[in-house]
Amino acid sequence: MAAKLKKGDKVVVLAGKDKGKEGTIASVDPKAGKAVVDGINMAVRHTKQSQTSQGGRIPKAMPIDLSNLAFLDKNGKATRVGFKIEDGKKVRVAKTTGDVIDA
Repeated sequence: MAAKLKKGDKVVVLAGKDKGKEGTIASVDPKAGKAVVDGINMAVRHTKQSQTSQGGRIPKAMPIDLSNLAFLDKNGKATRVGFKIEDGKKVRVAKTTGDVIDA
């Protein structure tokens, strides 16, 4: 199945402790159905000091389920994503406005 949400998309969180927060997708794992969003679902990782990096408590963005994310259209509103064939190519379309998502 084609990806409705891709790396670089602006999204809003629909559920969980970060509900209502907005961010940009850093990476997507389609097999697990999860995505890492910058600044969302942060967890503290305790790391040991090494020659290259400082040790301590490092905040890290953890994966969040794709079902808890919604695409932000150009108006800044949450929308679902659909598909349409235009000029022989399959393109993503915002359901609320019908605009083609250029990604």
